[in-house]
Amino acid sequence: MTEQGLLRISIAVTVVLAGVGILFGILSGSFAIVFDGVYALTDAVMTVVALLVSNLIAASASGSGKGRFVKHFTMGFWHLEPMVLGLNGIMLTGAAIYALINAIGSIMDGGRALDFDQAIIYAVVTIAVTVTMAIIGTRANRTIQSDFVALDAKAWIMSAGLTSALFVAFVIGYFIQGTQHEWLSPYIDPVALAVVCLVIIPIPAGTIRQALADILLVTPSDLKGHVDTIAKAIVEKHGFLSYRAYVARVGRGRQIELYFIVPDNFPPRKLQDWDAIRDEIGIAIGDEGPDRWLTIAFTTDPEWAD
Repeated sequence: MTEQGLLRISIAVTVVLAGVGILFGILSGSFAIVFDGVYALTDAVMTVVALLVSNLIAASASGSGKGRFVKHFTMGFWHLEPMVLGLNGIMLTGAAIYALINAIGSIMDGGRALDFDQAIIYAVVTIAVTVTMAIIGTRANRTIQSDFVALDAKAWIMSAGLTSALFVAFVIGYFIQGTQHEWLSPYIDPVALAVVCLVIIPIPAGTIRQALADILLVTPSDLKGHVDTIAKAIVEKHGFLSYRAYVARVGRGRQIELYFIVPDNFPPRKLQDWDAIRDEIGIAIGDEGPDRWLTIAFTTDPEWAD
């Protein structure tokens, strides 16, 4: 299954589940279920954006991108990926914070009445769907290796956990009906929602942090170390003076620029010889493919490399 195909399936399932959640939430009187639906709908919208960006990246990498887009994005579309991932994480976190504030307000107002029968039915169906989608996405991404699919699978896991917590709360609320603890019923929904929000708010933090690092072109230390090791070996092997390495991770893209400082009295070589050195460096760096942007230059003037 391809990245785009998996995201399309996820979007379709999410939209249906979100609509069912909002409907059940209104009928049962549960703001927690309404939030579950809105949360899923927000994720679906961002998955649509992720799918569009994924299509652009794939089309650009294969050389089949539409001219009007490629003309304006000659450096590729990798930079859009961390923007979408960061925005997705921020929106999901913002939705959870908003729901938490509403839950606290509801608790202070004495809670709300809830039809536990309908709420339990919704929770059971939703858990089955979300767990299935999380498993499918996680297994497929072992081969696809996509940040978009990884985030989508994480969102399904979060939804499954959220709904499971709600299910436990609804079952407790159902069984305390007609007992001396029935007075707690109005608080079941907002308290469960508040607890769930406190749990899921920090989850997208890692994605947001990585997205910001990509947007700011923070150099990955492991990739920089790998490139430095190869560049030093090339300098020693071919008698160059030094080198400059510039490395960045932009979404799934790896951007590497290498400048080698050549002595002024270096014997002249054919262009084919310089290309052979470039090939040697490219093979040593590895990960050759559409997501690697590698630039290698040779100069006698250090100013061209700084």
